[in-house]
Amino acid sequence: MESIQAIKQRFGIIGNDAKLNRSIEKAIQVSPTDISVLVTGESGVGKESIPKIIHQLSHRKHGKYIAVNCGAIPEGTIDSELFGHEKGAFTGATSTRSGYFEVADGGTIFLDEVGELPLTTQVRLLRVLENGEFIKVGSSKVQKTDVRIVAATNVNMFEAIKKEKFREDLYYRLSTIEINLPPLRERKEDIHLLFRKFASDFALKYKMPTVKLTDDAIHLLVKFRWNGNIRQLRNVAEQVSVLEQHRTINSATIKNYLPETGSNLPAVVNNSKSESDFSSEREILYKVLFDMKSDLNDLKKLTMKLMETGSSSEVQKDNEHLIQKIYGEDKDDDFDSSIENLEVLAIPEHSEVDDTTEQDTDDKYHFAEEIEEEETLSLHDKELELIKKSLERHSGKRKLAAAELGISERTLYRKIKQFDL
Repeated sequence: MESIQAIKQRFGIIGNDAKLNRSIEKAIQVSPTDISVLVTGESGVGKESIPKIIHQLSHRKHGKYIAVNCGAIPEGTIDSELFGHEKGAFTGATSTRSGYFEVADGGTIFLDEVGELPLTTQVRLLRVLENGEFIKVGSSKVQKTDVRIVAATNVNMFEAIKKEKFREDLYYRLSTIEINLPPLRERKEDIHLLFRKFASDFALKYKMPTVKLTDDAIHLLVKFRWNGNIRQLRNVAEQVSVLEQHRTINSATIKNYLPETGSNLPAVVNNSKSESDFSSEREILYKVLFDMKSDLNDLKKLTMKLMETGSSSEVQKDNEHLIQKIYGEDKDDDFDSSIENLEVLAIPEHSEVDDTTEQDTDDKYHFAEEIEEEETLSLHDKELELIKKSLERHSGKRKLAAAELGISERTLYRKIKQFDL
């Protein structure tokens, strides 16, 4: 078995970080087996090196090694790319095509960005992992393949599973062994080594002297967060090598190539909320439901009084504030015209006659007497909670709280008295 240092030299891996060494060690140990491996880590940390190590140190090293970027293949064609298709399976399928799993039989497939796979493709992949079987698109014939699968992702798989974007059973099939590569910001001692390697490569490529960093420039690189990891560091090294005429680079110069320098400093977060802001969409939905429920109860009261008195003018006079609350101050005229056209129902007095006899009557409005006001306990509690939160946010100022809740100050006062707040 080759040593970790020999593997680094063979595959061009730079760095002496303990976490990096542990990842390489796990890749060396697992390579002689056929166990599925999942490589995790942020984008740009060099996850593509681990599958190459596993393949070259395995008994499949003489077989094919195919790397597939799952995120770069459209959802409509990825099944065809991975598993192949028969002639005429879909528009444009003019001939039978072999997929990657058929071509790589006896070798290794590296599925990069496996977290981007569609759910339908995940089902097919799960079958390959379980028993090595797959079916071409447009075919009914089951085919066998002997492929070692190494997958990689920068997605938080548990979050993806929770959001139902990735199958949990497939995750546990892929991650029999999980190898995590640390981000560059956790490998501070390797940052300068990597920069020197990249600077040397670009000097050779562009036929120019190698750039060198001063101590303050090295310190600045080490402190930088490197969200893009090794890929971002390589990009900075190439820019500096090409654009700078002076071959000695200080911190003032390197700072021009580092975006958002100083973003690691503590940030001031504004926790204040606007008057109409709610903590969640659920609270907004509850508020809408409360408004609808309140208007419905008020309309029930008006309807009952209309049916009891039979006089629209009397009802309008006695319930002017209720009408303004429902229709607004500008809707009085509309209410007058609409209320005059209402047919006042004659409600028969309740008798002791048997229920079956009542249902046999010709009164098609018998259901009107069943109107009841029901209070839902959960809505009642939630309404109370919303009022309390609103009053707390506005330090007890009822006018602002009423505006936030979308009700009048008078209504809010009535509810405060009702709930004994």
